[in-house]
Amino acid sequence: MLQSRVARPRRLAVLGIAGALALSLTACAESQRDAAGGGEGGTFVFGATGAPSNFDPFYASDGETFRVTRQMFENLIGIEPGTADIKPELAKEWSSSEDGKTWTFELQEGVTFHDGTPFDAEAVCANFERMFNQEGAGTSPALSYYWIENFGGFADGKKPSLYEGCEATGEHTVELTLTRFTADFPTMLTQDSFAMQSPKAMDEHKANDVKAEGDSFVFSEYARQHPTGTGPFVFDSYDEANGTITLKRNEDYWGEKAKLDRLIFRIIPDETARKQALEAGEIDGYDFPSPSDWDSLEKAGYNVEIRDPFNILYLGITQKNNPALKEFKVRQALAYAIDRKTLVSSIMPENSEVAKQMYPSSVDGYADDVMEYEHDVDKAKKLLKEAGHADLTVELWYPTQVTRPYMPNPTAIFGAIKEDLEEAGITVKPVSKPWAGGYTDDVESARAELFLLGWTGDYNSPNNFIGTFFGTTENQFYTGGSPWGDELADALQAADSTVDAKEREAAYQDINRDLMSEYLPAIPLTHSPPALVLRPEVKGLVASPLTKEEFAAVTIAE
Repeated sequence: MLQSRVARPRRLAVLGIAGALALSLTACAESQRDAAGGGEGGTFVFGATGAPSNFDPFYASDGETFRVTRQMFENLIGIEPGTADIKPELAKEWSSSEDGKTWTFELQEGVTFHDGTPFDAEAVCANFERMFNQEGAGTSPALSYYWIENFGGFADGKKPSLYEGCEATGEHTVELTLTRFTADFPTMLTQDSFAMQSPKAMDEHKANDVKAEGDSFVFSEYARQHPTGTGPFVFDSYDEANGTITLKRNEDYWGEKAKLDRLIFRIIPDETARKQALEAGEIDGYDFPSPSDWDSLEKAGYNVEIRDPFNILYLGITQKNNPALKEFKVRQALAYAIDRKTLVSSIMPENSEVAKQMYPSSVDGYADDVMEYEHDVDKAKKLLKEAGHADLTVELWYPTQVTRPYMPNPTAIFGAIKEDLEEAGITVKPVSKPWAGGYTDDVESARAELFLLGWTGDYNSPNNFIGTFFGTTENQFYTGGSPWGDELADALQAADSTVDAKEREAAYQDINRDLMSEYLPAIPLTHSPPALVLRPEVKGLVASPLTKEEFAAVTIAE
């Protein structure tokens, strides 16, 4: 029975682990792979870092689930391959009312779901109504995380919702109505959780039949065996014992058909094991190779595809438990103490960048003139003395048993920061816990004082970064109950609600300036480019800065 542990918000997302890991492909998978031949057709085997929670994207919040569902489902609005820019997908065009609350989508025609039912305006509204009308376990943040983060409440009215209604005004015309303007709409619709699913299949296989069971969930027959979208691949099977998920080409796809006959995801949580599987010819590529292996992999003839950085690694600061961390000068001292340039040059992957603020420069609202904290040990010591904390002692938390796109080597990063802080006279008490074994829970529960964490953007929006970090009451452990915490949250809400694009840009720039010069609730460290590695015969895969690769265009050359 396919289950998932309680999902955390994606900022703290826990990678699923397969119940059993096969060290070689099944005989069936081997024969399929050997039949790949050259050019179009054949089977592509990809080494995934974890197991999916289920196959219903609405109930997911983790990258490993979305890696699979993205190949089967499509959204009203898509992402241009290799970028964070939006493009038409199931909606060919869209427009809004002057107040930004009513959006009209013109849909593609001649599109069918995998079960043969038509994709039309009624299907779109059925999807949004299904999301909005969740009940019971379905309203849990562990399951409906992206709905709650983007749309807020449900039909029960317990919390306000961005969603007001959906109307099919024609066979291929949909009108979505919002309760307020937000700068994130319609870009938020590119997120995998908002993919369009077959209303008929969801009804027949009881898609909403999800139940809590301890700290896990038991999903419906639909989510386990019958995911039904419009995408270029259709679901074939999931062999949990051997950790393999098999998709096959959708022969009735409305667009350009997939080049591959089959697409297999083989679950290999350990990075070294993924590398060994590639070298043994058991898989055709895998994600998140260790930066220390990039050079040797390239010399061995493999293609290392380096994504553009669209993430942030930061030093989080919980002000709740250590009174000294409430002092602005103390937080500034921490920032001056850390040698981020050396961190980038000595530990982080090639093409990494020093982070000057809490998101990369490609995101709207980036301010070039924020206050910067160059490495200055003497200044750090001076600020600590002025704050009355020359003998500061802090806990520095870091995770084990994990590799994240923004944090490829947590132990080495921890060691560098610890050394920097100690050089400034700060006593550091190390605390380490497994990522999925207490670290993320304790960070979110405000038990950690200083901690390493990060974020890969879901889409190109300042609100998706700093709004996620500082814009909700759930994340106020960053502000320690300080009066400016509410001030910052209000400023973020006001910026997101600003209709005029130039005014909104200016508002986010002001917030970024204030974050660095007035608040400093966290210390930005680096932006790093995660990579994936492929056999030289693999062609057509475009690396995504959002880590949202699509496999339909992949071919395997002779």
